[in-house]
Amino acid sequence: MVDVFKAIELRRSVRVYDSRPVPRNRLLKVLEAGRCAPSASNRQPWHFIVVTDSEKRERLSRGTYARFLAETPVVIVGCGDTVASPKWFMVDVAIALENMVLAATGEGLGTCWIGSFDEADLKQALKIPEGYRVVALLALGYPAEKLDVSSGPQRLVGRRKVLDQIVSYEEFGQINAEKASTR
Repeated sequence: MVDVFKAIELRRSVRVYDSRPVPRNRLLKVLEAGRCAPSASNRQPWHFIVVTDSEKRERLSRGTYARFLAETPVVIVGCGDTVASPKWFMVDVAIALENMVLAATGEGLGTCWIGSFDEADLKQALKIPEGYRVVALLALGYPAEKLDVSSGPQRLVGRRKVLDQIVSYEEFGQINAEKASTR
């Protein structure tokens, strides 16, 4: 088990998986992490479709950047209920999927967030009813290559922007926290 911040540091997009199936107990932990996510007014406007069938995964892989889904052991399709939460379903489903990503990392599984799909085709293939929108797909399985963490998390996040490039204090562009807090 990996602590949450370590999972955040270690998480990466995995596009090549080995053929091992994901054990049911690990899949259920990942799904439970999504179920426990917060949502606007606690409406929980999500529905997740777990796809393991090879023909269905092949159909899900038709997106330009989703070709590898045909070889991914599990694909979780995150759907949002537009009736229960017309304004916030996309944000709420995204939060739940990110919970799943972090839980999967903690379980030694790899994931990749997929936004490349034909929604109408997915809705038809998976019999998704009116009132639901597909927000994103999540590839899930064991990475084909073992993640080398021997050089520490800095190697994994080395290309990330530093905080001063993405954080302001009190107003946009104010990067000096001490100066901002003394006003």
